[in-house]
Amino acid sequence: MSTVIVIGGGVVGLSCAYQLARRGQRVVVVERAEPGGGCSAGNLGWVVPSLSEPLPAPGLVWASVKWMWRRDSPLYIDPRFAIRSAGWLWRFWRRCNARDFERGLEAMGALNRRTLELYHALAADHVAFEMHRNGLLFVFLSSAGLERSVAEFGKLQQLGLSRFERLDRDGTLALEPKLSPEIAGGLLVRQEGHVRPETLCAGLLRRLRDLGGELRSGVEVIGGGRRGLRLTSVETSAGTLEADAFVLAAGAWSGPLARRLGTRLPVEPGKGYSVTVAEPAAQPTRPLYLSEVRVGVSPFDGALRLGGTMELSGVNTRIVPARVAAIRRAAARYFPGSERGTAQAEWTGMRPLTPDGLPAIGRAPGCDNLFVATGHAMLGVTMAPVTALAVAELVTGAPSSFDLRPFDPGRFG
Repeated sequence: MSTVIVIGGGVVGLSCAYQLARRGQRVVVVERAEPGGGCSAGNLGWVVPSLSEPLPAPGLVWASVKWMWRRDSPLYIDPRFAIRSAGWLWRFWRRCNARDFERGLEAMGALNRRTLELYHALAADHVAFEMHRNGLLFVFLSSAGLERSVAEFGKLQQLGLSRFERLDRDGTLALEPKLSPEIAGGLLVRQEGHVRPETLCAGLLRRLRDLGGELRSGVEVIGGGRRGLRLTSVETSAGTLEADAFVLAAGAWSGPLARRLGTRLPVEPGKGYSVTVAEPAAQPTRPLYLSEVRVGVSPFDGALRLGGTMELSGVNTRIVPARVAAIRRAAARYFPGSERGTAQAEWTGMRPLTPDGLPAIGRAPGCDNLFVATGHAMLGVTMAPVTALAVAELVTGAPSSFDLRPFDPGRFG
């Protein structure tokens, strides 16, 4: 039995730990705060292979310049971040072209083809979590926006990622009668689902412990011991931990941690916001994507979560009121009443971003027994099971189920 240390106790780290424990490895998860906290705690929980697009997209350069000066825009870049991380931003903007976007979409789509299958396998293996399989409804206020998305979804359908239904205004309102009468129509992807991410992390942790895994929470990794091309140990705030293999799955903190372990990863934090409304005045029966404003709505048992925006401002937990207010306004315009309830909890978390928009999954450059699982941006919940399976196969030397070349952590140079 080999010992594997997983650095990071979010949804990706816990998923990796679970898959490794199922394969007979002795697993220790090291988490700087509490497991399932950080970006795993307050996101929308979408399981959406149909949203496999990389974040850098054609047209985003000029849109980001326009939005840069608006604190309530879907994408906000703090000028201080732009100066401090100019090299990373330049590499990101260079990827905002049709060729790189199509290549990234094909790579992400291929990896995500097993997403729903692996979620079913989690439930079958007694991982308990709240999951809903009511599909995902994209809602549009303009006919032009609807037409553009029909063309985009046609490409996704050709890749085998989604089967969508185009709905006119009446058809959309028939599905969700409490939507605003202003809407122009919608697109329904029936096979998609969503989970309450807090319950998924809790379920993975319980099952991991059943399998003999161990959690060390409140423990920070501060360095590593090496022998040649192998990592032999990690130095932590609670002492030295030795292992045969290591998995770096620390989300937005993966970049600094990689440097401490003797390698490099260009991972930057992309800040997202959400508002969880208890007992909302109006609640849809399925998750909604409010397309023009890029806001998502997730119904849970007894609650509703509104989430969105991307803020590049470094690692911080400051909640900017203007960004939260923009999410509430969007929800009120598309689905009146969804923004009001008996209680509300505001949240912000750091999504891990790479400059090409693809996650980093594989062996770390310059270290034979350090494996990387990070950089999933807004798709951490969607891609956690496939990432975990891929990493577990690499660590244990099993034949790979995936083509991981597009995700090689060494691709950044």
